Amino acid sequence: MVKYAIVTDLNRCVGCLACMVSCKVANSVPVGNYWNKVLRIGPTLKKDAKSAHDVEMYYLTVQCQHCDRPECVKVCPTGASHKREDGTVQIDKSKCIGCQFCVMACPYNVRYLNKDEGVVEKCTLCEQIIAQGGLPQCVIQCGGRARFFGDLEKGIETFEAPAVGDKTDRGYDTLYTGNRISLKDLVKGYTAEDIHQLPDVGNVPSFCYILRNRTWQGGDK
Repeated sequence: MVKYAIVTDLNRCVGCLACMVSCKVANSVPVGNYWNKVLRIGPTLKKDAKSAHDVEMYYLTVQCQHCDRPECVKVCPTGASHKREDGTVQIDKSKCIGCQFCVMACPYNVRYLNKDEGVVEKCTLCEQIIAQGGLPQCVIQCGGRARFFGDLEKGIETFEAPAVGDKTDRGYDTLYTGNRISLKDLVKGYTAEDIHQLPDVGNVPSFCYILRNRTWQGGDK
């Protein structure tokens, strides 16, 4: 079984918002709505802070987590929200009636109603691109090489991103065909204790976050 997901190294993320902007451009997301949000966590006092200036912070990217047991799929009355064999959660717009049950059921607040079309939308993990062997746009455009895409069944160390310094065209209307680098080769110095996920309320989120030497505040413990 394939189980596509994204792993983000939060220590490498610089909060440039390239993932958020590229997602909006590539998917024509309406003004005021986002498929991918970048949240600033902190500044907060470090665990052993000795002064008010001894603080830490990081940026947390939040989007559809393409869960193992998605609550949105459970509550959808028409079957519009469904889980594919590649592990992603998708929306069949031809079946969506805009009831927004899925919006209310999502624990991460990452779905919204497209009022012009009368249907709910969210991150698709760029299914039109990954089906051709490509990488999601948010991974391609990440300036800090903090985001990696791959199959969880093969382990996060196999996840890939565009190679650092690769000059291949990374435009929104092209399939990235340049060199890639694996998470194993680029991300160093983390342990199993540094791997986190967003809160699990029975939905089992698929996306992972790596955070070293800072206090995780995502609420998964």
